[in-house]
Amino acid sequence: MSTAISIAIEPAHQPDVLALIEALDAYQVPLYPAESHHGIDMTALSQPNVVFAVARDAEGAAVGCGAIVVGPAFAELKRMYTKPSHRGQGIARSLLEVLETQARARGARQFTLETGYLQPEAIGLYERMGYQRCGPFGDYAEDPNSVFMAKKVA
Repeated sequence: MSTAISIAIEPAHQPDVLALIEALDAYQVPLYPAESHHGIDMTALSQPNVVFAVARDAEGAAVGCGAIVVGPAFAELKRMYTKPSHRGQGIARSLLEVLETQARARGARQFTLETGYLQPEAIGLYERMGYQRCGPFGDYAEDPNSVFMAKKVA
């Protein structure tokens, strides 16, 4: 079996992609109280200001996904997930690079994200990719379960 991974901009409303998002929710929901869940709903993922990327293996199966919501002040990363069986292969890094490139092409000059403090692997990836911890942004309030990060783009 080949380990080739392809990443493309695709709609989120596909059965195999919906399964990834359900797996992400199944992972995160037990970690944090309901008021600390800040995911984006499926309707919002279809808006014109949202770029949604899907990573697929050589057989075409969806193995990772991520979205970036491009707003006037910043672009916010959402719904990043890689199947546990495919972690450690650089898929999340590649997804993030594609999303940042797409957002930059749409005029974004700052990337932001909110993740949970119980996800050290995700935090480590974002730090390696140049994100720095910051305070809440946009409509977020201070939350002890959240880690807010930002990255400015030249």
